[in-house]
Amino acid sequence: MDVDFWKLLAGLGLFLFGMFQLEESVRALSGKAFRRIIRHYTAGRLSSIGSGTLITAILQSSSAVSLMVLAFVGAGVMSMENAIGVIMGSNIGTTLTAWIVATLGFKLKIESLALPFVGIGGLGLIFFGSATKSSYLARLIIGFGFLFLGLDYMKVSVESLANNFDLSQLPHLGLWFYLLVGIMMTAVMQASAASIAIVLTALHSQLITFDIGAVIVIGANVGTTITVLLGSIGGSPPKKRVAFSHLLFNAATAVAAFAGLPWFVGFIKLFIDTNANSLMALALFHTLFNLVGVIMFFPFIGMLAGLLLRFYPDHKAVLTVYLGNTPSEVTDAAASALRREIRHLFQECQLYNLRLLGIDERLVFDDDLPFEKHGRKKLALDDLYGNIKLLHAEIFAFYARLVAHKLDETETKELERVIFASRNIMNSIKNFKGIRQNLDEFDNSENRYLNAQYMLLRKRLLELYHDVGRSLAMENKEEQYRNLLRSFVHVEEDDKHFIRETMVAVADKKVRDLEISSLLLVNRLFTQACRLQVFSLKDLLLSQEQINDFDRALDMKELLEEEKAKPRA
Repeated sequence: MDVDFWKLLAGLGLFLFGMFQLEESVRALSGKAFRRIIRHYTAGRLSSIGSGTLITAILQSSSAVSLMVLAFVGAGVMSMENAIGVIMGSNIGTTLTAWIVATLGFKLKIESLALPFVGIGGLGLIFFGSATKSSYLARLIIGFGFLFLGLDYMKVSVESLANNFDLSQLPHLGLWFYLLVGIMMTAVMQASAASIAIVLTALHSQLITFDIGAVIVIGANVGTTITVLLGSIGGSPPKKRVAFSHLLFNAATAVAAFAGLPWFVGFIKLFIDTNANSLMALALFHTLFNLVGVIMFFPFIGMLAGLLLRFYPDHKAVLTVYLGNTPSEVTDAAASALRREIRHLFQECQLYNLRLLGIDERLVFDDDLPFEKHGRKKLALDDLYGNIKLLHAEIFAFYARLVAHKLDETETKELERVIFASRNIMNSIKNFKGIRQNLDEFDNSENRYLNAQYMLLRKRLLELYHDVGRSLAMENKEEQYRNLLRSFVHVEEDDKHFIRETMVAVADKKVRDLEISSLLLVNRLFTQACRLQVFSLKDLLLSQEQINDFDRALDMKELLEEEKAKPRA
């Protein structure tokens, strides 16, 4: 009766990895059409309960359905109230297992689909690449595979316990004891269906009485919530709300069923002889008390959702440094805070770009930036990008409140300039995000020329950030103006040098046709992003007169370039 600890641990790891893949792929695939389908079939309380019942009856796994709900809520596709409805319905749907075992002696094992899911999903990732809709669909499939494979590993690790579990050997310590047996047995085996199958087998063999079997089934309903609680480990507050709602609903239903056991048994005896046909009677009991639980909770779904929101509130990180304590009514102070916050936004974007290109940020920044200051953990690249987007949203919301006050024309135009700077910053980081996969390919390519170009792009970015760092440190506006203009000229010169080098490489056949296209695309978006960053600082740091001079200087440079390119008569 030993438990294979390492297989149990591996199962838990595969299970959590499958949950992560499932949630990430759902988030990536959740376009308008997908969200519309989910919301259509879970639009109201009755439809969400019906959907949960039907899907669980088909899949024969309330845990799988609850985990899908966990992923949908975590990805922002399903509302909390609808999620509770689906989970309530899944409890009814899972009772079909008892009916199948009672009537056919057969239980559909969805875990047997794990290996085909992993195989098909893995092949899909290879054939479809890593950043297409098809690849996310492959991740969704492989996520299901790992989810069920993990559950299967956890069950197999304790299969000797399950196979040798002789209920007749348990001491008669009262019905409370058997309730705990049902909870622990299902929690260990990670499948209420397996527990119910054992109970039905024992009942059929007359090893236990009907009342004991009924109580163990009640306990199994509570034990199955462990799966979803495991799935919410390290999850967001919405995922924790879903997991706790599952526990609360199943626990309350179990209390009602246990307290009303004599009434339930008496009611069932009106239709089925619990001695002559105990298996059908137990299947009916399983369905009946879950139906009662749904009826009992149905009017309070909204209240339950609100209560869980209070217990597990959304922890919104304070991303702003200067805007939070500055009232927009004090317009002078607010305008100054807005400028400083946009400088903060620029720095966080610099950090994102440095990490995307694998450049040590200490080459640019002496201290941690606000997102990671005061002991906060280092953010993953995608989380950093998400925080930057949220910060920009808060900046724009503050700007909207500020311009709602009566400002003179000069102040209004100045604020328009600085908010335009923030938009340029965001457009630049979007460019970097867009070429992330190409940059990884250049870095990991076997083509040395692509490796060299990757290193050159890193050098170009670092030089730009050293240039703009000097501009930010300058107090003299004229010096700032000249330094920013020089930075822009350097960006343009680097762009032309890159194109010339690429043309030579093409002539020397150092790159293939597809690589040429990737090189030119990456350089174009990279250069455009660098220009936008210089432009953002121009609007943020310089006076209107200097901005006009800057723009005229660029126009003059373009005219000179055009004249130089014209053939001489």
